[in-house]
Amino acid sequence: MASERLDAPELPDFTVLKRLARDQLIYILEQLPGKKDLFIEPDLMSPLDRIANVSILKQHEVDKLYKLEDKPVYSNSDQLCFLIRPRIKQVKFIANLVHTDKASGRNRKYKIIFSPQKFYTCDMVLEQEGIFGDVTYDEWSFYLLPLDDDVISMELPEFYRDYFLEGDQRWVGTVAKALHLLNSIFGPVSKTYGIGRCSKMVFDLWRDLLEEDERDQKERQSDLGVVFMIDRDVDYVTPLCSQVVYEGLVDDIFRIKCGSVEFGPEVTSCDKSIKVLLNSQDKVFGEIRNEHFSNVSGFLSQKARKLQSQYDKRQGMDIKQMKTFVAQELKGLKQEHRLLSLHIGACEFIMKKKTKQDLQELMKTEHSLLEGFEIRESIGFIEEHINRQVSPIESLRLLCLLSITEYGLITKDYRSLKTQYLQSYGPEHLLTFSNLKRTGLLTEQVPGETLTAVESKMSKLVTDKAAGKLTDAFSSLAKKSNFRGISKKLGLIPRVDGVYDLKTPNDMAYIFSGAYIPLSCKLIEQVLQRKGWTGLEEVTRLLNGNEFVEQLSDRNSSSSSQRTIVAVFLGGCTFSEISALRFLGKEAGYKFIILTTSITNGARMLESMMETKS
Repeated sequence: MASERLDAPELPDFTVLKRLARDQLIYILEQLPGKKDLFIEPDLMSPLDRIANVSILKQHEVDKLYKLEDKPVYSNSDQLCFLIRPRIKQVKFIANLVHTDKASGRNRKYKIIFSPQKFYTCDMVLEQEGIFGDVTYDEWSFYLLPLDDDVISMELPEFYRDYFLEGDQRWVGTVAKALHLLNSIFGPVSKTYGIGRCSKMVFDLWRDLLEEDERDQKERQSDLGVVFMIDRDVDYVTPLCSQVVYEGLVDDIFRIKCGSVEFGPEVTSCDKSIKVLLNSQDKVFGEIRNEHFSNVSGFLSQKARKLQSQYDKRQGMDIKQMKTFVAQELKGLKQEHRLLSLHIGACEFIMKKKTKQDLQELMKTEHSLLEGFEIRESIGFIEEHINRQVSPIESLRLLCLLSITEYGLITKDYRSLKTQYLQSYGPEHLLTFSNLKRTGLLTEQVPGETLTAVESKMSKLVTDKAAGKLTDAFSSLAKKSNFRGISKKLGLIPRVDGVYDLKTPNDMAYIFSGAYIPLSCKLIEQVLQRKGWTGLEEVTRLLNGNEFVEQLSDRNSSSSSQRTIVAVFLGGCTFSEISALRFLGKEAGYKFIILTTSITNGARMLESMMETKS
């Protein structure tokens, strides 16, 4: 793996974002003096744990903590606090609780804390339910959670479905506010590049916020240089490919949640599960997270030998040396040993699982789809996968990958594969197919004339002044993938003589075993090299346009900050893309900061499209 360039800039310290969020939450809780019970929405429990643990909450008169679930509330406290996302369902639940208390003559104080902000619909529901005057509310502006030194998540997994399927734009303003917060603390940002309709909308709102809030930052040295914004639907191929870098595999198999993972007894070799925080503080994980999985076991065995030799140093030490060893080194060695055994256990479990799934055949099929070879054989493999009922999500992932790499499926194949899928996994998935069609993930090829007619009608609509009112869900009717053309223009499939070197790779394709360079990361690389979209006109046309370049500030001219790039993924980012950008940063002397609405992968993306839980 490439080593860090000496001229690479330093990363800003994002722990200040945690401190800000914690201080604001404490301030809000203190607005309701006295003992209180806190009810937390399940989605917010993990992010809250990273910001303020139970002891901090107890220090500020939170008596008991409850998970907010759809069942009766039993609390003896006279003050109830609710920490929720701005969702109608949760507001109605609180309204029912207030009505129940009123009916039983119970007099309590209620406070709703909306995170990261309150939407107008919440006010409407409170009014309709007749409790607007009975509750107080606050907004906890918790927009950004640093998961690691270079990864910041908004922890909004619903963003993808809400925007790209439902056409609901409510979170667009939230992302603009998050960028504004980042810019106000670490900026000013000098330039913004972007591609995608959502990116353009976010940028326009962010620019409005900048114009409203023109504080004089002339004297301030910026930590950030360039922002690059990209919509998830610009590159669907990357999240649909199997991840083979270590961190991506751990996410696919164990599900990394809010920067931590729970390893079960099959990994820990004991009866209990262990929760591990996965970040650069974990020395073992820090060295293997971006590595191709084939390199990981060799590294871990080497690490184990090195650790053993450090333990063996104790032999022959006198009392004074032993005392120094125990005081300075032993604790660190024990911690490293514990983490090493966990990662070795995780590797063994991954290998067992992947061997069962016939990984070689799966990878061969994916690589054939990416390169456009042996399509009939690949369809045969997918049919077998469906008929053997391996996994509804995995079968769907392969179907979507086939569709996107092939400009949609021809009618005969589409109907046959859809019928087989519904027969294998159940007719309730009919709605899922409808959702996938609307987002452009799984489409049927339409005869040329019909598609042209649809496209021409759509183009008339979207060039109209009322274009902003058209939802993305409707505009996606005209979506079709141009992956083959884009792949040729950008050289996404590397041509290698002999075997691709996964130990010392020379491009980002290593994250997919040398078969494919992620489109999202390639676009970022090309635009940064060219300092704009010039020369990429044909590519942007195939990507349905919506690219932009905007100069925000000419004050930020430091060459160091200009090489600090904030890559903003709207709709989710995979660990494979994060690994690829880290590799690109090392090669080109950039420091990438990844800001994403959430961490995603093929399974999460497709689960959000399902109307039924698999």
